[in-house]
Amino acid sequence: MSHDPHPIGPRSGPLPVALATLGTALLVVIAGIGVRASMGTAGAAEHAPLAESWLLGCIPFAAILLAIAVLPLIPAIAGWWHQNRNKLLVSVVVSFATLMYLAATSGGGPAAIAAKHAIIDEFVPFMALLFALYVVTGGIAIQGDLLARPRTTTAFLAFGGAIASLVGTTGASMLLIRPLLSTISERRYRVHTVVFFIFIVSNIGGTLLPIGDPPLFMGFLKGVPFFWTLVLWKEWLFCLVALLIIYYVIDSVLWRREPVETLLADPLRRTPLRVSGWLNVLWLALIILTVAFVDPSKEIPGLGWAPFRMCRELLLLALAGLSMALTPKATRTANRFSFGAILEVAAIFIGIFVAMQVPLQVLHDKGSQLGLSTPGQFFWLTGILSSFLDNAPTYVVFFGAAMALPESADQLRLMGGDHISQSLLIAISLGAVFMGANTYIGNGPNFMVKSIAEESGLKMPSFFGFMLWSGAILLPLFVLVHWLFL
Repeated sequence: MSHDPHPIGPRSGPLPVALATLGTALLVVIAGIGVRASMGTAGAAEHAPLAESWLLGCIPFAAILLAIAVLPLIPAIAGWWHQNRNKLLVSVVVSFATLMYLAATSGGGPAAIAAKHAIIDEFVPFMALLFALYVVTGGIAIQGDLLARPRTTTAFLAFGGAIASLVGTTGASMLLIRPLLSTISERRYRVHTVVFFIFIVSNIGGTLLPIGDPPLFMGFLKGVPFFWTLVLWKEWLFCLVALLIIYYVIDSVLWRREPVETLLADPLRRTPLRVSGWLNVLWLALIILTVAFVDPSKEIPGLGWAPFRMCRELLLLALAGLSMALTPKATRTANRFSFGAILEVAAIFIGIFVAMQVPLQVLHDKGSQLGLSTPGQFFWLTGILSSFLDNAPTYVVFFGAAMALPESADQLRLMGGDHISQSLLIAISLGAVFMGANTYIGNGPNFMVKSIAEESGLKMPSFFGFMLWSGAILLPLFVLVHWLFL
């Protein structure tokens, strides 16, 4: 196993420690203001979950977004932030501040419920699935070095976009990012390839099935038929083909600008692809079946037995354990496998999942005041918020908002006794899946791909730098999606 470049126990200099301490103090002060704001209703029998000071409760979430976006850009702090232990420290601080706010404005019960919901109901299933896919696909080593020409790299992206709905965006990303990085390792211009990989393989490719992307899986758990998402094939194909064409043009231009020595060296290092760790294909298939059929709220088809709580997560972890135990060490070594990338996702997303409870509650309580009624409105608002709030819980919020609209009951029956407009469900699904590609935190695989690319020595764009790419390429494409399909 390769050395983990993101250890959990680093040293830190005095400036970062001072800034972290100051940030902690600031957030505690914010929570204290929340306490003061709620004192006017202290005598009431029941506090409102969101007091007049609800904006204060959103500050911890804004703080962790700013930390992700800004701290890597500050030379004196970038090295400190690079360590997973310090990312976890920031997550703990913002989580603590969020829970203090909820306790102050609503009492200890709602704070405990929010913590349980964020960690047990959302974060644990999220990380169990990502961890299992990360470990299992990390045990499938696709080795080789193909010619890094535009048609080769475009074929990589097209294949990833095609299989992402079957193995999940996380599975496809972990399976293909390392061989792609190996193929383009001789080239000078590489960043655009990884950016488009995130667009296509880590997000838009997973549109066709609930196992493809977490938001669609949440819809499946709420009663949307398993194969309903196949109706999204036109939008999926349109975006996939458009992005592949744009990528091919950009890569062709940059390939012609490569130094002559690079173009000459590339064929000399060419080696055919070979695959090892085939047993992990079985574990991957079992992960897909587990996610599709093991749900504690439903009986397993054909067995007449409902699994116990956390059964699905335990099975996923067991499959990851089998993969670790039965995959030859040489295979993972050849794959340069380490836990650094998945630990980084866990350290950051635990804070995101807790801190976003207040913004999500605001959306839930005030969503009816937004005046949403058309597919275009649901598409854009779901998508924009999915870019920053993580797309799975955002999907759930707007799914509920659409269910509450009177006109939804007259158009398409999807669940027993419940109804939702198909046009609105299409808009919500597309917004959550497609626009999860707008930032590094919109969808779990985005950050893992970024981390793996950086482990290989590639300097990826900053948080805002990535948004420049997505703003220039994806937003015009999404305008066309709205115009053509919604």
